Amino acid sequence: MNHFDLVIIGTGSGNSIPGPELEHVKIAIVEDNLFGGTCLNVGCIPTKMFVHPAELADASRHGRGLGITSHLDAVDWPGIRDRIFGRIDAIEAAGRAYREGPECQNITVFSGHGRFTAHKSLTIAMNDGGTEVITGARFVLAAGSRAVVPEIAGLAHGQVPFHTSDTIMRIERLPASIAILGGGFIAAEFAHVFSSFGVAVTQIVRGPAMLRHLDGDISQQFTREAASRYEVLLETTVEVARSGGSGVELEVNGPTGQETIAAEMLLVATGRRPNSDTLGVEATGVAVDNDGRVRVDEYQRTTAEGIFALGDLSSAHQLKHVANHEARVVKHNLLHPDAMMAADHRFIPAAVFADPQIASVGLSEEEAIQAQRPHVVKVQKYADIAAGWAREDRGHFLKVIADPATGLLLGAHVIGPEAATVIQPLIHAMSFGQRAHDVARGQYWIHPALSELVENALLGLPEPSAE
Repeated sequence: MNHFDLVIIGTGSGNSIPGPELEHVKIAIVEDNLFGGTCLNVGCIPTKMFVHPAELADASRHGRGLGITSHLDAVDWPGIRDRIFGRIDAIEAAGRAYREGPECQNITVFSGHGRFTAHKSLTIAMNDGGTEVITGARFVLAAGSRAVVPEIAGLAHGQVPFHTSDTIMRIERLPASIAILGGGFIAAEFAHVFSSFGVAVTQIVRGPAMLRHLDGDISQQFTREAASRYEVLLETTVEVARSGGSGVELEVNGPTGQETIAAEMLLVATGRRPNSDTLGVEATGVAVDNDGRVRVDEYQRTTAEGIFALGDLSSAHQLKHVANHEARVVKHNLLHPDAMMAADHRFIPAAVFADPQIASVGLSEEEAIQAQRPHVVKVQKYADIAAGWAREDRGHFLKVIADPATGLLLGAHVIGPEAATVIQPLIHAMSFGQRAHDVARGQYWIHPALSELVENALLGLPEPSAE
């Protein structure tokens, strides 16, 4: 039985922990899938590499109101796919080779699935068919999450072929039509990509709107725009899936009753769940919450001494920038157990790279109301700044929410062009405790640029009632 000073399970953000500072430590890395985790291989990086060509393919739609008439001639799906994964697969392979190579002499890589069978004891079913048992003084659990497949007749046992976000990007060709289950950001981004590439999209959403975890005004605006591009079925559930026609047939129940939806391909994009259950963490004294997330404190420590967790396995925020931050915290705390650093989860931003683009940080208006938090709101339209006016923008806006007494921002929500970039000064202001009017008046704002949306929104908030 091999014993290690440190065992890291997962090679997403967890793989950033080993470095020169830990060269004296005997480390095991356990990975049963691709090096680099969700973000590199099946998440944020490849999806955004599809989003950019989708934006180019969809450019003709945005040009109509500006006097530009153009059309899309063709989409080379295999060419787009191979360009993307030709780069990503090379990075994955290089990452694995580096950790297994002579540069990392203190690291042993175990390619297989690890499961705790006793306290701080991991049994690994190796990908080559063997079994290894290792123990560790300290562990970092960074095993990520996996796609959720809902309990729908026909899907549960694989009778009907379908894809998740883990597989959809590697399909051989574009389908003529696709049905997408889900109303969250994964479903929204893939609906945008496939619709832009000329695929007939039907999105099936259980709730009354898409992206319901966001500010209500943002959710409603996005739902309206999505429904104008492709078919969106709200308040609709899938009761049965079966093979039929050119691909799949879904028996759905919605506001107008039961109907059958046919599509060549089915994408199930109903969320992701943490992989804690596949690790058997209870055997090593690690507690999980009702959603299956590993419980951690502010230092990313689990309920078991010497075991840390980070990323999708333990966080409600399934975001790469959150996992990266938590990995930095864990690394610091491994190196400095007597002077630990707490994770900062105060102002976590997120973006949806669909069309329109969305970004948010902090409290939504509904959350501020529910918490009975005193607040003021300013909605600034893109159309009312020079850059938005020049684009003939319609319906897009930035909403800022502030404390009326201090002028400090409580939240910000953007829907419109370059939202993920536009919001960054507001994340900065919230993180460093800067007051709205100080941010607006204390610097130059390039004219005419989209950043003036932020300036005008902040100036539109009332002056603080007290200093």
